[in-house]
This record gives sequence, structure tokens and C-alpha cells, in this order.
Amino acid sequence: MEQKPTPVRRFEDLMAWQEARILSKAVWDAVHPPDRKIDWGLTDQLCRAARSVMANIAEGFEKNGRKEFAHGLTIAKGSCGEVRSFLHGAEDEGNIPPELAAELRLRAERVSRLLHGLREGARRGDRGKK
Repeated sequence: MEQKPTPVRRFEDLMAWQEARILSKAVWDAVHPPDRKIDWGLTDQLCRAARSVMANIAEGFEKNGRKEFAHGLTIAKGSCGEVRSFLHGAEDEGNIPPELAAELRLRAERVSRLLHGLREGARRGDRGKK
């Protein structure tokens, strides 16, 4: 017997938000090591961008409209790009080891792909509506 997917009732139910939360924590852990130099400005920007992904998914979802949700997902996807860009900078400046930066960029790309699919679904739901 085929099981039906669980309905999404809260933004916490969205896989994209769950993965964004994991990304945010991984970024935090990466930029707060006890044994590495820390660029506090870059650290702050990187952590804010990672948190922004989660926050914009939640904000768009809570507005209870497909267009608003799609808009929030667009902003969240842009923040994923910011995270990847900041990770390149952190790697270049020696704040994050290359292998860790690459792993985090892959995680951010995964979140970005999830957001893209979710956003396209939300947009398709708007067709024909004013």
C-alpha cells in the first residue's frame, strides 16, 4: 500500500527549511573553531546569510499566500548564493579549510536546489490567479 506524503502545515515541515537549519549550524561551527584565527566581520556576514535562508523560508510560508511564499523562497535562494560566496572568501583568507568550505558549499547548493523546486511549485500554484 502506498503511503501519502505528510501534509505541510508548518514551515518546520519543509525539507528545504530543515536543510537550511543544518546549513546554518554547520556554518556556525565552521567559523567558530577554537584553534583558528577568526575574521569577525566575515564570520558575522556568513552566519547572517545562512540564518537568512531559514528566516526567509519561514517568513514567506507564514504569510499564507503562494506569491508571498515564492518571493520568500527567492530571497532565501539568493542568501544561499551569498553563503557560497562568503565561503570562498573565508577559504581564500584561511579562515576555513578548503575541504570544509567545499563541503559547506555543496550543502548550500543542495538547499538552493530544494528552494528552486519549492519555488517553482509555489509559482505554478499562482497561474490563473490574480
